[in-house]
Amino acid sequence: MTIKRGLHEFYAENPELADEILWGRKANKITRRGFVKGSGLAAMSAAVGAIIPFAHLMPGGLIPAAFAQSDDAFSIPGKSGLILLNDRPINAETPAHLLDHPVTPTSRLFVRNNGIPPSTWDIDPLEWKISIEGEACENPITITLGELQKRYKQHTLQLQIECGGNGRSEFNPPAKGNQWTTGAIGCPEWTGIRLRDILKDCGVSDNAVYVAYEAADMHLSGDPTKRPISRGVPVQKALEKESMIVWAMNGDPLPELHGFPVRMLCAGWPASVSGKWLTRILIRDRIHDGAKMNGQSYRVPCKPVAPGMSVADEDMCIIESMPVKSLITFPKSGIESSVTKLLQVRGHAWAGDNRVKKVHTSIDFGATWQKTKLKKAVNRLAWQHFTATMDFPEPGYYEIWVRATDDIGRAQPMLLPGWNPRGYLNNACHRIAVMITA
Repeated sequence: MTIKRGLHEFYAENPELADEILWGRKANKITRRGFVKGSGLAAMSAAVGAIIPFAHLMPGGLIPAAFAQSDDAFSIPGKSGLILLNDRPINAETPAHLLDHPVTPTSRLFVRNNGIPPSTWDIDPLEWKISIEGEACENPITITLGELQKRYKQHTLQLQIECGGNGRSEFNPPAKGNQWTTGAIGCPEWTGIRLRDILKDCGVSDNAVYVAYEAADMHLSGDPTKRPISRGVPVQKALEKESMIVWAMNGDPLPELHGFPVRMLCAGWPASVSGKWLTRILIRDRIHDGAKMNGQSYRVPCKPVAPGMSVADEDMCIIESMPVKSLITFPKSGIESSVTKLLQVRGHAWAGDNRVKKVHTSIDFGATWQKTKLKKAVNRLAWQHFTATMDFPEPGYYEIWVRATDDIGRAQPMLLPGWNPRGYLNNACHRIAVMITA
């Protein structure tokens, strides 16, 4: 019996060996640039369908971008073109080219669930109750969504939301969890109230440390005593004007999969701190100890570690602001274009709590970079849009790479950042394949 293995699986086991077997390519140990020639270069060129003008600059152990995206899609109500990663619970990501809109449509926002969503189809959303309490809450209250909407000033902001494991599939050794590629990111418009408005009314004690949520979703085991997830943020983050309690996305009520009727939203940090189906807000006098706050969940090593190394729980630190990142949304990877035609490229860039200062693109595997046009964000913690015009020197196979730099000088790594056991915070340069014809 012949057992077939996918390209990603082959590279995940040993990328350097995969390079050598498939293409006869070996990486220079110092520069990590690959060199491929003779029959190997011919094989790679045949596989992508053209000569590769900058083949000598391609990093070793790198799957050509032409093969890096899957077009396997599935359909769930209210969604279009998402790629299913898990069906219990439902987790699905959006291919990069479907994220081209400046404001992410509801139908194109990724889905990340930890438990089983509650049944809310027959409820009166205005009667949904939220309690605010905790050791550091001076005046605990329980309030309905309807009362919340009447009592506090409403705001609409465009805010980024990204899974902490976005990009996990590229790590080697592979990390456990949903194998996100690039599509666990979106930036819709959200309508609600500022979290700090209701926190101040309830009274935040001087000893307050964290603000956390509890929700109505059920643990996958069905055990009502277990919570699938209950996370939070330090008080300072909760009191930012962009931290919200929201009930609408893009002008419509939240979809069920995104937390209907109400959720918490703390943009710029892992999406896991933005609890859906919100039932309780806890003002804690300690770092929150709810489900997926401890152990290795949403944590990375406090100090760099070698790939594959086992890290003790006490040596793991909680993820806070997400890293600087960018995404090419047009054209779609694999497009063909003429060498006589300038190619228009566009996409988005974001940087967690920070602002993106500049974005560059490269067509020679990162050997040289060209600056793009970058727009300002519509409000803090929204992503920014970039555009570029690309000119190619000759026909062949190319990869367009994009790299963003934030306002404190941190730039995306060209390849993978430091490995971590759960595969979080991969902000390596996004890249797409382009075939240039005569």
